[in-house]
Amino acid sequence: MASHRKSRPSGTRAAGIRTPALATAALTSVALFSQTAEAAPSADGKPSLEEVEKKVDALYRQAESATEKYNAAKERTGEQRKQVDTLLDDVAERTDRLNKAREELGSFAAAQYRTGADAPDTATLLLADTPQDYFDQTQLMSRLTSRQKDAVDDYVTQQSATMKKRQEAARSLETLTETQDDLKTAKTTVQTKLASARELLSQLTAAEKARLAAIEKQQEEAAARKAAELAKQQAAAADQEASSSSTSSGSSSGSGSSSAYATKAAKAIAFARAQIGKPYVWGATGPGSYDCSGLSQAAWKAAGVSLPRTTYDQVNAGTTVSLADARPGDLVFFYDDVSHVGIYIGNGMMIHAPKPGAYVREESIYYGGESIIHSVVRPA
Repeated sequence: MASHRKSRPSGTRAAGIRTPALATAALTSVALFSQTAEAAPSADGKPSLEEVEKKVDALYRQAESATEKYNAAKERTGEQRKQVDTLLDDVAERTDRLNKAREELGSFAAAQYRTGADAPDTATLLLADTPQDYFDQTQLMSRLTSRQKDAVDDYVTQQSATMKKRQEAARSLETLTETQDDLKTAKTTVQTKLASARELLSQLTAAEKARLAAIEKQQEEAAARKAAELAKQQAAAADQEASSSSTSSGSSSGSGSSSAYATKAAKAIAFARAQIGKPYVWGATGPGSYDCSGLSQAAWKAAGVSLPRTTYDQVNAGTTVSLADARPGDLVFFYDDVSHVGIYIGNGMMIHAPKPGAYVREESIYYGGESIIHSVVRPA
């Protein structure tokens, strides 16, 4: 990625956004699992609860990464289809002009035939393979009238331009086909990963689901404590900034810029908060459902700011700031592949569309541990 990539702290990393429903424990709970007898492989050879959790977590992470690839391919497909349509329309128009130029050349030949004039072999001109053939036939050109020469020149120009446009349209069609293949591949990947995750979750017993729910609660409490620590740090930094600004002679312009951003961010957050409770659906951009980047794009659109469709592009659509300097409205990106995003609302919390089976909600940015936070971007 770009220069804004945060260095990851050493040690155990919590991988993946939490899985939906009861099976949402992140890998930060590995130590807790290992302390229980249930974490060990069962006598019947079935995978342990820990192993199932790891596999489900990885499948949902892979599904979300494939979702962003699907979103990107879908965007490219739409743009390329428009380009192909434009080129095909242009080819049709140029072909029509070429036919008219050919008819004009034919009319000269017919007129000279009727008058018995010594006419050049116009048919030879019409059957030439390439525009260069016309220019090579100097003995014929010398026998043409000025008007006939203009007609031939126009025909040559129209044929050359039409051939180039046809070649360009063919290349664009080939590119479109490749992108459509990428789209199908990404869609199949998402569906396959989600189906595999559902199958694994269906094999869990009620007792195992209960243990996962208990672990999830412990993790939420730990994330809340971490968020509270960040909130205190940001509050202290804000107080210090306000104190410095009040004694600085050049603080007015900076204050105005900060105020303008706060106004836009408030609109984005208000929109995102209104979506709480709506389901996560991969590839969705609203209004009834969203995926993570679809929600962030729609929220900032409500504030008058256009963001790209995918997390891969959104992470570059603004100014990267440190986590300690995060302000409400900033976008928080997760994982090394930048496959998830949430809208920061302050106090270490965000609004995001988590995963299939879950709903848009407020959650700590530390829900999967600090190590999965990739970067923070201020989009306006």
